[in-house]
Amino acid sequence: MAKLYLVPTPVGNLDDITLRAIKVLRKVDLVLAEDTRRAGMLLKHIGVEARLLSHHKFNEHLTAKMLATRIAAGEEMALVTDAGTPGISDPGFLLVREAVSQGIVVECLPGATAFVPALVCSALPCERFAFEGFLPQKKGRMTRIQALMDEERTMIFYESPHRLCRLLQELAQAFGDERQAAVSREISKLHEETQRGTLSELHQYYTATPPKGEIVVCVEGLNRKRKVKDKPTD
Repeated sequence: MAKLYLVPTPVGNLDDITLRAIKVLRKVDLVLAEDTRRAGMLLKHIGVEARLLSHHKFNEHLTAKMLATRIAAGEEMALVTDAGTPGISDPGFLLVREAVSQGIVVECLPGATAFVPALVCSALPCERFAFEGFLPQKKGRMTRIQALMDEERTMIFYESPHRLCRLLQELAQAFGDERQAAVSREISKLHEETQRGTLSELHQYYTATPPKGEIVVCVEGLNRKRKVKDKPTD
């Protein structure tokens, strides 16, 4: 029976690709790629020749059913995105849902994702966490942030470099200037770094030092004991 494979791709260093991922990409009939040019560069790096077809957020709602039907008819396909695991703030969900509805076996390989190394390196509690991904840019943004004011788990956000300072300022206004956080950027790349501190300190740092690259922000959850301790008395 043909399968749909979800294949994680490196978030930085191309050598982070797994041996199993290479084997799968080599054997499938078709590789579905968020960006065929970037996928082509990766395939060339690992020495794999494969047929590529574009599958991204602008066409996935139109192509998911057709692709699933082709898989059900016997074609094996692998889905890759620009970086990381398909479906995590990237295309993939619609195709997986359609494949499952048609009784197709879906197999997700373990591998690269940006938020796990960022969380582990943050020095914030990581046994429980809430992954928020990208917040809405406009409508619903503050509603989402306000809904997290009582969240006790470490929170994880994705953000673009030119909106990072805005995000840190908004989180500081909602959670308090002294809430601990960590900003990781360029994970697995040459200039990888993690900055830790309060939301206020990080906002000041990145205002003075404009960031570049892909960014993950980890924010400490609400500490109710600290909240009670810091509450002013009459």
